Amino acid sequence: MSEYRERRRESDVGERLACFAIGATLGAVVALMFAPKSGRELREDLADATRKGVDRARETGTQLSARAGDYYGAASARAGEIAAGARDAVSRRGEHVTAAIEAGKQAYREEKQRTESSALLEQPQDEG
Repeated sequence: MSEYRERRRESDVGERLACFAIGATLGAVVALMFAPKSGRELREDLADATRKGVDRARETGTQLSARAGDYYGAASARAGEIAAGARDAVSRRGEHVTAAIEAGKQAYREEKQRTESSALLEQPQDEG
C-alpha cells in the first residue's frame, strides 16, 4: 500500500513541476505582450526567450540521454553477469547429472555382470 502512495506522490510532484513550467512560460509570454516595447523589440525578446528555451531543452535532453546511456550500460552489464552466473550454475548441475548418470550406468553394468556370473555358477552341470 505504501508503494502505491510513494508512486502517487512522485506522480504529483511531476504534475506540479509540469504545471509550474507551463504557468511560468505563459506568464513570461503575457508579460512580454503587455510590456511597453515596440514590435521589433518585442519580437527580438520573444526570439531570444525562444532560443534560450530551446537551448535549455537541448541541454536537458542531452543530460537525460547521457543518464539513460549510463543506466542502460549498468543494466546491460548486470544482465550479462546474471546470465553468466546462470550458465555456470546450469553447467555445474549438468556435470553433476552427467556424473550421476554415468555412476548409475556403471552400477548397472557391475550388477548385471555379477548377476550373470552367479547365474552361470548356479546352472546344473548336466553334461557329462
